[in-house]
Amino acid sequence: MTTSPVRPWTVAVLGPGGVGGLLAALLARAGHRVICLAGPATAAALREDGLRVRSAQFDDFSVRVEAATELREPVDLCLVTVKSTRLEAALEKVPRQMLDEGIVLPLLNGVEHLAALRRHFGERRVVAGVIRVESTRLAPGAVEHGSPFTEVDVAGPAERLGELRDVLRTAGVTAQVAGDESALLWTKLAFLAPFALLTTWYGMTIGEVRTERRAELVAVLREAAAVGGACGASVDVARSLALYEAFPPSARSSMQRDAEAGHPLELDAIGGALLRAARRHGVSVPVVARLVTDLERRHRTVTP
Repeated sequence: MTTSPVRPWTVAVLGPGGVGGLLAALLARAGHRVICLAGPATAAALREDGLRVRSAQFDDFSVRVEAATELREPVDLCLVTVKSTRLEAALEKVPRQMLDEGIVLPLLNGVEHLAALRRHFGERRVVAGVIRVESTRLAPGAVEHGSPFTEVDVAGPAERLGELRDVLRTAGVTAQVAGDESALLWTKLAFLAPFALLTTWYGMTIGEVRTERRAELVAVLREAAAVGGACGASVDVARSLALYEAFPPSARSSMQRDAEAGHPLELDAIGGALLRAARRHGVSVPVVARLVTDLERRHRTVTP
């Protein structure tokens, strides 16, 4: 159990699924007031039963949270943890005036969501951030945390974001402040894209991909790293491979789970964004292009 900071925060979590539910539970356990924003059925379940987390890193625990279908009061922090495919509709749950001086921290896949969030909330409120974790919603309020790490990086001035970093750390999250938001987002996307595309295309776990499809994993990672480099990120291929090795062999990407469940894929936010940036910068990405094109034929989700 971690200790609370001097000033407990009021935190809204837009999308209390695998990632949002885990962070909501950790923040509530650390003494912060947490308001989960969800649809009527999920909000009712959270009010009734709270959040239940199964985690090797944090142990198994349950915690009470508030829940609503729309934010009706100012908060210090709004975590945006919905899927990119649901972002536009979800933003209706958070009126801009409810943020006041609060921070909006999106932890979404991809690099192109910041513009939409800044149009909705204003330029200054929205902070770029990424999360490295494997966490799955089993049912409303039930979360299984599979990775042995939970890491959040945010980009911006340390004097403004230092308290946010400390709030996350009090909850047990490994958090740090980075300088360049473009580099931060592209480093994450270059790591995520090979994992998401290959596990989804082959229907394999990361353990199977890194052994049976290792050459293709390295090829996709190198292509993604080249695009990331053109966009200002310094992507260490060897370090990324080491991070893949740190995942439990049974880990699956969220895109893969969505495909198996018949849900819309974040293929445009991940693969589509990578292809668009590759075209802008003249970077050749033949393996990524093949995977995205083939997956797009199955699901019709990429914007040209």
